[in-house]
Amino acid sequence: MTSVLYDAPGPRAKRRNVLYTAAFLVVLAALLWWVYSALSDKGQLDWALWKPFFSGSEAYTTYIWPGLQKTLEAAALAMVIALPLGAVLGIARLSDHAWVRVIAAVLVEFFRAIPVLVLMIFGLALFAQYTDVSSDDRPFYAVVTGLVLYNASVLAEIVRAGILSLPKGQSEAALAIGLRKGQLMRLVLLPQSVTVMLPAIVSQLVVIVKDTALGGAVLTFPELLASANTMSGYYGNFIASLTVVAVIYVLINFSLTSLAHWLEGRLRRGKKSTGAVLGAQDVADIAGTAATGADPAGAPSGIGDISGTKK
Repeated sequence: MTSVLYDAPGPRAKRRNVLYTAAFLVVLAALLWWVYSALSDKGQLDWALWKPFFSGSEAYTTYIWPGLQKTLEAAALAMVIALPLGAVLGIARLSDHAWVRVIAAVLVEFFRAIPVLVLMIFGLALFAQYTDVSSDDRPFYAVVTGLVLYNASVLAEIVRAGILSLPKGQSEAALAIGLRKGQLMRLVLLPQSVTVMLPAIVSQLVVIVKDTALGGAVLTFPELLASANTMSGYYGNFIASLTVVAVIYVLINFSLTSLAHWLEGRLRRGKKSTGAVLGAQDVADIAGTAATGADPAGAPSGIGDISGTKK
């Protein structure tokens, strides 16, 4: 018995897979035990080091929440700007006008090739040299600027790839019924490609959240990880502080991923066809020919049915 992607394993292969799985679990258990023993020998599992996170709220109100708030603010603002900017650049790269396509391609490839940390440092120098932004606010603006420039270029490629992944027949059918190129992109291509692009877009949003930590490491931006470093210096519990912060990052990114899965499923269910076939007048209304007095009945046979079924 075979599958589309691989041959189904036989009895010997199944036994071999069981042995590999058992060996992996043994190695994993040994590794976890080694980590536990090393931390215990160093006193990193003592209750005194973990107590600030389980008794009282001082650690959360003084360090974790202010840092988390800055992280979410920077990430949210970068997302709000980078998503539409990336969509515009991605669509511009598909333009029929060469000057639009070339300019968009140069911007995307340029900012996609530069490390986001370099963009943040450049942004910090830019705001210090040419703006009146206070020194306290410059790290925030620099972090957002770097995240927007880099992630907008990456999102532009995601949008372009999502649109190009659709069958060419979609565009040909839309143009055949009289849709203009703007209507083709807005009504046909973008709504269908959103479902395809959604996993990659969410992965990039997760990258935005994590990359805010670069601002704390280099630009003294008081985000979550920087607050954890300050907190560990106060309590003397570096491992415990980083563990708590890591759990917070996992929860945030898991929430984004779960939301994306839910939204993707909802979009897929919403796009299931009802089986209805549009008539010539419906097609004319979509194409905008009804307002001009054009007679859709004069269209070639089969064009009036966007599903490809002749009436």
